[in-house]
Amino acid sequence: MKLDHPKLVRLLQKAYSAEKAAAFAYIGHASAVKSSEEKLAIAQIEEDEWGHREEVLGIMNKYEIPVSQRYEIQFYIIGKTISASCYVIGWFMPHFFAGRLESGNVCEYFIMMHYFHTLGINEHDEILYEMGIKEKEHEVYFLNQIQDSKLLPFFEKTFGWGKETSFNDVDYDNIESVKESVKYCTRK
Repeated sequence: MKLDHPKLVRLLQKAYSAEKAAAFAYIGHASAVKSSEEKLAIAQIEEDEWGHREEVLGIMNKYEIPVSQRYEIQFYIIGKTISASCYVIGWFMPHFFAGRLESGNVCEYFIMMHYFHTLGINEHDEILYEMGIKEKEHEVYFLNQIQDSKLLPFFEKTFGWGKETSFNDVDYDNIESVKESVKYCTRK
């Protein structure tokens, strides 16, 4: 069955490739931090991203959606560049930008769910929900790592993400059920 929803198809293709970029970035990020505890936590996040990529590919295959070679190349370069930069930009910036990126990724999965619902398809709700919540978990992890940094207020004001701002409306302390999560990420 092919999907007649160009925005959903493009979002799935982009998410699939972007998960690889994130995983590559976390390889460099984990290698660049000194704390073994942080290395393990970031390596787990990398593993989560590879798992998300596999899940998205499963959905794409079900609907005969091809992998975008353009996105694959674009996000390969982005991921490898970010990975290498983690060794030279210090401790704060990789954590900040990882958290900012994860914040935006949360809605990506809930928007996919909304798009599927417009087609009358609910069978992917649980996995899309799980991936969206896992991205929120990643966002919270990185924010917790930098929450006391004196750089955070400046970066938050400049880049629009931090303690007071997020790119999603998921309250990690009061997570809704799969069924109730349809209200997430509906603002324009």
